Amino acid sequence: MVSNPYQKYQQLSVQTASPAQLLLMLYDGAIRFVKQGVDAIEQGHVEKANISLIKAQNIVHELMAALDFQYSISNDLVKVYEYMLHQLIQANVKKDTAPALEVLSFLVDLKDSWMQASKPASAAKEAIHG
Repeated sequence: MVSNPYQKYQQLSVQTASPAQLLLMLYDGAIRFVKQGVDAIEQGHVEKANISLIKAQNIVHELMAALDFQYSISNDLVKVYEYMLHQLIQANVKKDTAPALEVLSFLVDLKDSWMQASKPASAAKEAIHG
């Protein structure tokens, strides 16, 4: 049972989110955890870096699982996600921020692209439902 009001809000947000909103939430989480991992590496906090980068990897796995291979772009995205996983592992093993920062730039770009792609759908939905 969730007792923390923030956790209740978060749980309700996820349960009521559209697929596009869920995707953006995943990107936000991955971005947050990569940033935390980079900060932890820079501060010499090895365990915190490990935890944050593994959380980011788990989210990238979720993004991969969400791909719909009926669309040809999914074949390209899975390769990008696999590369990002590789880079996150390298960053974690070597405690090197460079691969993590590269992943961060991919995540930000992909999130921005999905935001742009979801806008027309949201605008059309609003026009239909008033």
